Amino acid sequence: QVNLVESGGRVVQAGDSLTLTCDATGDTLRRYSIGWFRQAPGKDREFVAAISWITTVCEDSAKGRFTPSRNNDKNTVHLQINNVIPRDTAIYYCADKQNAYDLRSGYSYWGQGTQVTVSS
Repeated sequence: QVNLVESGGRVVQAGDSLTLTCDATGDTLRRYSIGWFRQAPGKDREFVAAISWITTVCEDSAKGRFTPSRNNDKNTVHLQINNVIPRDTAIYYCADKQNAYDLRSGYSYWGQGTQVTVSS
């Protein structure tokens, strides 16, 4: 079982960039796909982006601004968010799965989340 801890969330101004980090312990991330999700106040959790050992996937609305990456040596996965907008305000979660199928769903274990707040 992989334990995931997100970090990097903070208050930012619209137009800024920030990088979220998902640190994994308990197993090597080399064998996992990692998904990024977010949940805004009063809304359902939604898929943002994911990265496997084969490919990356981004939600259509996230393409061009959200970029997932991974550092297997450090057992971390990152989510770069460029040109943030107020709608990006949410709690961001990372989650893992042991396959590379349908990267938008089917995740097993989740981190506790990190808060991103965008001020306009």
